[in-house]
Amino acid sequence: MEEFIYYNDLYDIYSSLLTETQRKYFEDYYFNNLSFSEMAEDYDVSRNAAFKQVHIVIQKLEEYEKRLRLLEKKKLLLDIISQIKDEKIKSQLEKLI
Repeated sequence: MEEFIYYNDLYDIYSSLLTETQRKYFEDYYFNNLSFSEMAEDYDVSRNAAFKQVHIVIQKLEEYEKRLRLLEKKKLLLDIISQIKDEKIKSQLEKLI
């Protein structure tokens, strides 16, 4: 479950860097809960090809995070914001994230 949340968080940040096809494969697997067999049927590819596509997307998301560290920075900022007492400033900062 933790892995699922992690990849969804990465997708939220980096999805615009993926191709439309890559986004479809990711969304079908992670959001629409389709199996590789179902995806293979929908896209008229082999089950192995569907698996590889999802795996490629995961690798790309991990590589983007490794290089840019946006999710890591977001989590650090949220930790810092949670310590702020002034609700107005806290709210304004949360909107930026």
